Amino acid sequence: MDLVSASRDKLLKPLQLVSGIVERRHTLPILANLLLKKNGQSVSLISTDIEIQITTHADFGVGSDNFSTTVGARKLVDILRALPESELKLSMKDSKMVVQSGKSKFTLQTLAASEFPMMSESSDILAKWEMSQKSLKQLISQVYFAMAQQDIRYYLNGMLLVVEGKTVIAVATDGHRLAYSHIVLDKEPTGSGAKQEVIIPRKTILELQHLLEDSDESVAISLSSNQIKFNFGDVELLSKLVEGKFPDFQRVIPKGHKNTLSVSRELLQSALQRAAILTSDKFKGVRCILSENCLTIQSTNAEQEEAQEDIETEYEGDKIDIGFNVSYLLDVLANLKNETIQISLGDSNSSAVITIPKQDGFKYVVMPMRI
Repeated sequence: MDLVSASRDKLLKPLQLVSGIVERRHTLPILANLLLKKNGQSVSLISTDIEIQITTHADFGVGSDNFSTTVGARKLVDILRALPESELKLSMKDSKMVVQSGKSKFTLQTLAASEFPMMSESSDILAKWEMSQKSLKQLISQVYFAMAQQDIRYYLNGMLLVVEGKTVIAVATDGHRLAYSHIVLDKEPTGSGAKQEVIIPRKTILELQHLLEDSDESVAISLSSNQIKFNFGDVELLSKLVEGKFPDFQRVIPKGHKNTLSVSRELLQSALQRAAILTSDKFKGVRCILSENCLTIQSTNAEQEEAQEDIETEYEGDKIDIGFNVSYLLDVLANLKNETIQISLGDSNSSAVITIPKQDGFKYVVMPMRI
């Protein structure tokens, strides 16, 4: 029975969109598979890891039959990647999927579509809104790197999303640094109108970062008490939410630091990258010394090697000698695109705040460390 006929690239693109969340090792064999649902010429490709589900649609079905099956996602993608660009066919024979292209032929095991654990969609929609893919991607890219990884405080292993009026806020923290970004929508979300605060899992955020494009095409977002759904292009991403209470981020962001300097992002980034060479994996500390019109960056290691960088900057505040984890500084500098950044400091024991001049939509708080 013929299922699909398409060029290699036309089939590979939707397959790659859905296969990103498929883990290579699974306790449930069916989770290594993707579901192929054919309704006449319309074909849906669906993958899930039980927490996230991605669906994409394309019109390359053959004939008017309806048919569903599941097949190993990574194997199918690897085969298509290895084939030259040409027409190919997917068909079923004796409960196995046959992939044919030119003189190449592959026969793959399948599992019944009835075994595939589809996520059921929640109907209690609390808020719905649209924004451009570019805006959502920027919102995520300014905070995602500060999410915790495998922290026992599970609510930190994700990104806080706050929707209040027309404002959408994204916050991430791992307890040592915090990134905050906000955007104002053109239209207020529909729904109850109440303030919504949800935590989106880390894996969902990383997948969105990968799938979203820098385009003005819109993303439709709908939020329920335990799920969030994103619709853009031919992609639908459905994700469970993390239960738990996120820390009060407003209390973490220092206000009224009187010592402020503006510095070239690229100049600071390259100086820190050089200083980081002499730090060790166990100790990533660099020392930042601020004096009149000068920022000095120093690093040392257990072999008593030293690096020092002097950056000229307009600064007339207090003399400050403060230590930071260099990775936390490099993370934020790599994810900002602005030419100039602003750093506000209180004293050597208080957190620093990195902002973008003349923009109040982004803040990055990093705690000092003892050098």
